[in-house]
Amino acid sequence: MRGLRGKPFSLLNMESQEKSIPEKRQWRLTWARLMRNRMSMIGLGIVVLFFLTALGAPYLVPHDPLKQNLNLVGAGPSKEHWLGCDQVGRDVLSRLLWGTALTLKIGVFSVLIGLGIGTIIGAVGGYYGGKIDSVVVFVTDVLFSFPGLLLAIAIVAAIGVGLTAVIIAAGASSIPQFIRITRSSFVSEKARDYVTAARAVGESNRSIILRYILPNCFPTIVVLLTIRVAAIILIASGLSFLGLGVQPPTPEWGAMLAEGRGYLQKAPHVALFPGFAIMVVTLGFNLLGDGLRDALDPRMKI
Repeated sequence: MRGLRGKPFSLLNMESQEKSIPEKRQWRLTWARLMRNRMSMIGLGIVVLFFLTALGAPYLVPHDPLKQNLNLVGAGPSKEHWLGCDQVGRDVLSRLLWGTALTLKIGVFSVLIGLGIGTIIGAVGGYYGGKIDSVVVFVTDVLFSFPGLLLAIAIVAAIGVGLTAVIIAAGASSIPQFIRITRSSFVSEKARDYVTAARAVGESNRSIILRYILPNCFPTIVVLLTIRVAAIILIASGLSFLGLGVQPPTPEWGAMLAEGRGYLQKAPHVALFPGFAIMVVTLGFNLLGDGLRDALDPRMKI
């Protein structure tokens, strides 16, 4: 009799060849459900456009995002400057496009910090239980007692301002969410028959965690990851708005919003367009996350 060294769930005919075909089809059905959700497809379009814009920002900017032109201070939208110029004559569109790449960098690296640390801690606590799980739950509850932005501000105050500080602070604010969702998933999955079968044939705890339980928790983690990117963008923008994040003249959306708030009456476009960009991208990730949650919901896999 073969053990579990090959494909997961193969022991005791837990996953036969007949069941492997429906398993492959489930991903197609998930994609089909996602496509039927119009709002999630709008979110997917926004996210794809955001990534493409961020990756192509160095080639898309029509002007130097740092170049000042005092003759165009506060100038409104025109043929040459589609979104106008800011309080020192810099092209707003160029700064927005360049800020897209910076926002993507912050979002990706921050969510990887939260995902990596939170998933490991949550997996260990949920799988082993006992005193280890009690400590994990206690630490998570303590972290949840601080609002995300407040926790990020405390971290920035401790390590200083700048891009690196924003990434660390935003990533740390996501750790408790990943701990909680991973732990709850592991607690549920470790009681299933395939885990008992894996232990019976001598699989190590590390193998059970990485090869069997974690892949089954993947859909839930992906949904949280998508939603947390939106939250991280808001946290990073909030830090920059408060002067604790990316520092001027670097074109970051939150910093641009902060610079333009003093010109809302004379040149409202200086603050309007960065704020609109933050809103649209955040909305896109939230819509996509909601769509993925519905599409990956096991209760809908009928």
